[in-house]
Amino acid sequence: MASLEHLLAHRLMQNREKKTSRSIVKLSVIGIAVCLLIIIIALSVTSGYRNAIEQKVVDMGAHIRISRMEQNYSYDQRPFQPDAQLMKQLEQNPDIQHVQRVATQCGVVKTDDQVEGIVLKGIDPSFSWKIFSHNLIKGDTLQLAGDTLTKGILISQTLAQKLKLGIGDKVRAYFWNDGKKFDRPFFVRGIYSTGLPEYDERFILGDIRHVRKISGWEADDIGSLEILLYDYDKIEEVGEFVHQNISYDLKAETIKDIFPDIFQWTDLFDTNVIVLLAITLFVCVITLISTFFIIILEQTSTIGTLKALGMTTPRIRRVFMWVGMRLILIGMVLGNGIGILLCLLQKHLHIIKLDVTSYYVPYIPIEFNPSHLILVNAGVLLVCLLVLLIPATFVSRRISPINAIKFE
Repeated sequence: MASLEHLLAHRLMQNREKKTSRSIVKLSVIGIAVCLLIIIIALSVTSGYRNAIEQKVVDMGAHIRISRMEQNYSYDQRPFQPDAQLMKQLEQNPDIQHVQRVATQCGVVKTDDQVEGIVLKGIDPSFSWKIFSHNLIKGDTLQLAGDTLTKGILISQTLAQKLKLGIGDKVRAYFWNDGKKFDRPFFVRGIYSTGLPEYDERFILGDIRHVRKISGWEADDIGSLEILLYDYDKIEEVGEFVHQNISYDLKAETIKDIFPDIFQWTDLFDTNVIVLLAITLFVCVITLISTFFIIILEQTSTIGTLKALGMTTPRIRRVFMWVGMRLILIGMVLGNGIGILLCLLQKHLHIIKLDVTSYYVPYIPIEFNPSHLILVNAGVLLVCLLVLLIPATFVSRRISPINAIKFE
């Protein structure tokens, strides 16, 4: 059986005589709904965008990279051979998903009428095509098994358009090492696109044995070890683990260390979202307080009558808290419903497009985090209920029965 306070709250909400409060109540519900709607969209877009950028960087690199300490910022690397103990430690770490061997070499690619500077990223059979393959838009991956040197390469869509190359086309690349020029014929086996200009404008993927021959390395030499993790949030922890287990002449860098500008840029999202949420919640709170003061003023005579009949102040306070709870829940249901619907439409239909050259992604990415959704709803509900204590306190302390009954 419903309590008396609950029944009175329901009756107040059903009262249609006060037309002024009806429009104000609707405005309050809309305010709560819009507040929650903005919060859900902002968090989903921010989370989706951060993850999309992080994944793109990882696709062409890794979460952690091990390389020679002497290596400078050039893509022409100094070789090393990872020892068996280090490889065993990496493979046994439960947070590490995959380890792959790579090497890079700077050069140029020349066609009949175009010349472009490139970085040849040499890979071997340890390269994870499972992680990279979703970037492939045409052609096929490289077949690196066996003793035959693979002459196929993967080239970015950006370079393919500049050089006017398609699948199966031949192209010549030129490299220099110790004053010697190396001429290598390649053919385009696949075309990829990461959406990151830093990669798409210069990187081609090919057999690591090309880099070894050009650089005069040994058969097992590599330029770096790329480490892929299961969980991005473990990057600092695993980075420290790797740092503690490599030799003195090697260094371990996370993608945050390698590409600080990109991650400093994405970190600004958190600040922007916090400011947006604070402003939105402030507007919602002001609307809610105003609404309840208007409701209380319209129900002043009712409050006086209830007090005259012996109803205690705490019980009257609970009546208006129930009124507030109902409005808040209606607004939250509307906000959640519309917000989640809009996010799902964008997630699956990609309605809002973006300029890839400016934003790195072709559309606004969306990612739902159930824990974030629960915390947001709990936080909004808690804030709104705390706000209701202000008009509820006014009811209990400022309205006397005699003056309230006379109030019109």
